Amino acid sequence: MSTAAHVPRDYRVSDPERALKYAVQHVAGDRAEIIEGVITPMSPSWAHENAAEVVRRQLTPRLEELGLVSGSGNLDLPGSENWFIPDLAVVPAELAGKTEGALLPDQTLLVVEVTSPSNGETDRTTKRRRCGQYGAPIYLLVDRQQRECTVFSAPGRLGYQEIDGPHPFGSAVRLPAPFDLELDTSRF
Repeated sequence: MSTAAHVPRDYRVSDPERALKYAVQHVAGDRAEIIEGVITPMSPSWAHENAAEVVRRQLTPRLEELGLVSGSGNLDLPGSENWFIPDLAVVPAELAGKTEGALLPDQTLLVVEVTSPSNGETDRTTKRRRCGQYGAPIYLLVDRQQRECTVFSAPGRLGYQEIDGPHPFGSAVRLPAPFDLELDTSRF
């Protein structure tokens, strides 16, 4: 006799996208993304984390002035098989304080991705394009392999319409409004 629960033959998942995203969060753990339907566990190196921290520390004084917070909370891209955990995202403090689940890219003011040898192309292409399509106003790519930073802005249906860079590490990189500050990239 089987101890498995009886599953009716006509069992159907009413919302496969929601079921997949739920399963990843609750089975794969809180450090897994779904990128174009592929479940991708995250385990950043210390060098990777350092690059994100370099950006965070430079942003912090401006974030406090603007009532914003930074973190690496979940971003849902509804209608797609994507669930991102950015290396850093900036959102309004009141929104972050009230949201238990994921935010949408258009609720952010900035998404920062730091490349790693294992996922560089994903950050350079897929995540950048999708964040633009889903309305994240600014996408900062810190490309550790190419040793350069690029700022993408003006999101649209096909991705980002404006590109500032690439700027080699060591040069100042300007973040547009509402940040209006220059990032020092010499410490990447």
